[in-house]
Amino acid sequence: MKAVHKGLALLLPFGLAFGAGLLLFDSRPPATAQTAAPGEKAGNRLVRDGIAVEFAVQPVDGAEPTEGMFADLRFRLSDAASGQPLAGQVPGAWLDLATGNDDPQTACRSRIGLYLKGLPGVRPLLDLTSYYLLILNQDPSITVVDPLTSVGGVTSMFTRIPLRRPPMDWVASPAERRLYVSMPEAGEVAVIDAERFQVLASIPAGRQPVRLALQPDGRYLWVGNDAPGEAGSGVTVIDTRTLKPVLQADTGRGHHEIAFSADSRHAFVTSREAGTLTVFDVATLERIREIRSGPHPLGVALSPLSGAVYVSDGEAGTLSVIDAASLETRKTIPVGRGIGPLAFAPDGRHGFVLNTADNTVTVIDAASDEVLHRLEVAAEPYQIAFTRAFAYVRGLASPKVSMIDLASLGKGREPGVLGFEAGPAAPRLAGNLSLASSLAPAGDDAALFVVNPVDNTTYFYMEGMNAPMSGYLNRGHTARAATVVPRSLRELEPGLFGARVRLPAAGRLDVAFLLNQPQIAHCFALEVRADPDRQRQRTRLQVEYLVDGHGAVAGAPFTLRLRLLKGGEEPQTGVADLRVRYFRAPSAQPREVAAREVGEGIYEASVELAQAGAYYLHLGAASLGLKFGDLPYLGLRARPAGGQ
Repeated sequence: MKAVHKGLALLLPFGLAFGAGLLLFDSRPPATAQTAAPGEKAGNRLVRDGIAVEFAVQPVDGAEPTEGMFADLRFRLSDAASGQPLAGQVPGAWLDLATGNDDPQTACRSRIGLYLKGLPGVRPLLDLTSYYLLILNQDPSITVVDPLTSVGGVTSMFTRIPLRRPPMDWVASPAERRLYVSMPEAGEVAVIDAERFQVLASIPAGRQPVRLALQPDGRYLWVGNDAPGEAGSGVTVIDTRTLKPVLQADTGRGHHEIAFSADSRHAFVTSREAGTLTVFDVATLERIREIRSGPHPLGVALSPLSGAVYVSDGEAGTLSVIDAASLETRKTIPVGRGIGPLAFAPDGRHGFVLNTADNTVTVIDAASDEVLHRLEVAAEPYQIAFTRAFAYVRGLASPKVSMIDLASLGKGREPGVLGFEAGPAAPRLAGNLSLASSLAPAGDDAALFVVNPVDNTTYFYMEGMNAPMSGYLNRGHTARAATVVPRSLRELEPGLFGARVRLPAAGRLDVAFLLNQPQIAHCFALEVRADPDRQRQRTRLQVEYLVDGHGAVAGAPFTLRLRLLKGGEEPQTGVADLRVRYFRAPSAQPREVAAREVGEGIYEASVELAQAGAYYLHLGAASLGLKFGDLPYLGLRARPAGGQ
């Protein structure tokens, strides 16, 4: 479905000046580049209309900017006269190859106008105003959607990430641009490069790895193991630097939820059937305390504002408040039987406890540990997510999503509760739901994606509307959850905006910068060094074997087809001496045949597979310096004539 919201959800913060052409064809004289401060390159500081914009790039490894490497891009906005930072802005930035135009700033503004249109064929190398929507599927895969681009008004799918087994939960590491995905049936956690959307590794993670939680400092990934018995039921801890398990600890039977102290000093792990909260010292990875917080702990969350851990118990109907430093119970708050999921708003002030039994949300004030409100929400609430302005509550037995106005919370107030329908039916009708959330705040923090697994559609809702604005049908797969991978600039401190990116190409790049108030469009220059390893990769020969999965029939004619590529993209043509060497396992006498080119980079060779069995085929070509065994081989099974 066409991404109707693209001109609103992302571009509206930049204002309406683009539509009127006031910025893109600005006739004012260009701003002047100022003399660089010590340590800065000339041309990296711009002053216009009393606003100073300073651009800097810092490679993560400390070397000079190199293609394929990570670097931190920074834009500092300040008042040119006083030096005071300009906080709360929404700048945009794009990286692309330099045009070499005689009037680079005019060309820069024109290119920004094209980028904002979201045309599939007109995209920069790197877009720092965008985000990707990732959809967790019931089958072993993840669908990646580009919400800002629609191809023919039909689909916005960018790519698909295959997994080894069906996924259950996931957690993102923005700093490392990684996504961790639990696969209970495989006993593993998949590590995904969220920059290239490729699986980097699959890590053994104990029995039935389900819940995932990443420490605030990002050092360890904690995995809840829901093994059926005592043995293996607890947590597995994975070092995110080495991608290897460093601890497996049994904590008790049942499902496990995980939370951390704000300083990553302590990890708190619930065990549902054992009725315990186990506390680990993260520095030593040792168990230091076991707390009885109730017979059936279901949720755990930390409020950095109060410095306490809150544990909800569904059977006792209580909320235990445990001091995160002393590990002593401060208070027990009666809430009501049936409570479960628990979360705090981003500022840590208000906690939300969902009660599936009576369709309510209880709001806790972390400053006083008192109940502020008990609000009716969608039937059987089971998930909660936050934007800057609202708490969104998903009902299991209703297609409705409830919205709680965070600004209206407080003692003696009547909070505003709104809602909208996200799909035609209640999520419970789909069955086989994942543990991951079906609610995903969008990149601009004023909108939400909602997965309805019944009609297999992910709906886009923008705050202020009565209903979702658009939806994405997940063709060929069954959607279960969603998350957003941001590509946009973030405000790191007042007036400082930045992002960690992988430098996409070597050479001279234009870093296009856009600010709406005041209207500033400017291209900064960035020189990126070529990576010798990547240069060699571009010329390295690769092979694709063009055979189906049915194998061959022994004694019948068989033609091997293959494609040769340079650098994975350009066809390798004109190889007159390409030969195929093959033999039947385990140790038959090898044979060789010549291959001839039948298309651009496509070659064929007739091979004789006289007997049934497994054959191994290798390529060689003296003119290319290609020895047999240099390229990946093909394993081919020849089945008996008339056999299966």
